[in-house]
Amino acid sequence: MGPEAERAGSAQPVLRVSQLDALELDRALEQLICSQLTQCFHGFQPGLLARFEPEVKALVGLLLWRFSVYSRDATVGQGILGIRYDRGGPLSRRQKLGFAASAVGGPWLEARAFDLCRARRPLPPAGLGRWAGLAAGLLKLAGLLNFLLFLRGGRFATLTERLLGLRSVFARPQGARQPAFDYMNRELLWHGFAEFLIFLLPLVNVQKLKARLRSWRFPAARETPGPEAPAPRTTRACALCGQWPTLPHTVGCPHVFCYYCIKTSCLMDARFSCPACGAEAQDLQPLRSSIEMEEVSGP
Repeated sequence: MGPEAERAGSAQPVLRVSQLDALELDRALEQLICSQLTQCFHGFQPGLLARFEPEVKALVGLLLWRFSVYSRDATVGQGILGIRYDRGGPLSRRQKLGFAASAVGGPWLEARAFDLCRARRPLPPAGLGRWAGLAAGLLKLAGLLNFLLFLRGGRFATLTERLLGLRSVFARPQGARQPAFDYMNRELLWHGFAEFLIFLLPLVNVQKLKARLRSWRFPAARETPGPEAPAPRTTRACALCGQWPTLPHTVGCPHVFCYYCIKTSCLMDARFSCPACGAEAQDLQPLRSSIEMEEVSGP
């Protein structure tokens, strides 16, 4: 395939999501390299690189720029997604240097602006700091406006790309996508099923459902003790969580519950019943007497 065909194929517009994905990949790679570099100094004095963090990030950014934009007219994220920068031809040396000054030097200058002003002798006037803050705010506002324009037109995802006129194009010609009919049906089906679950799940009382399943799996005899002999509480575990009872409480049946377990269940279900014996919960009472505690803990 000749150069003319490649240029014709690269004229196809790049999706907005692909451009944003390329930016996210670049940020993730920079953070990964910085974290690995920090791990190299893990055995040294704590905070050794903290004072030079802006310089470390700038050095990593320069290395990535040198072996990506400077040599291949594309960032690392763009190279992964098959995208590159184009301005009617290869990027000039001036454009590449301008990209480095904006993408690498800009964040470093923003991080070191206060230190540079403080290092001056005599001290700068108070109005200089306000002007610097105003300039930083205007740059943020310009970046926001550029992003809104990018969402509308799909070109120049960053302010640097707009100032330098760098368009994101495909590195190779792209064929037309023709999704199959069964694929579209499957996607629509799963999308509708997901929306149905999002609507249905908040209406399900999960605690009550778990208690009902537990009662079916571990059935217990529902015997009502006589009035002359109160039912002994010999349970050594919470009837809900199965762990040792924390702040043991009872609801009128022979079983013991953690306070937080039974309180949460009663708040979620006004007609809560014991999952072990099926008795309807009455007044929530703590086990205060030593006799009751001994019966719970056993010998």
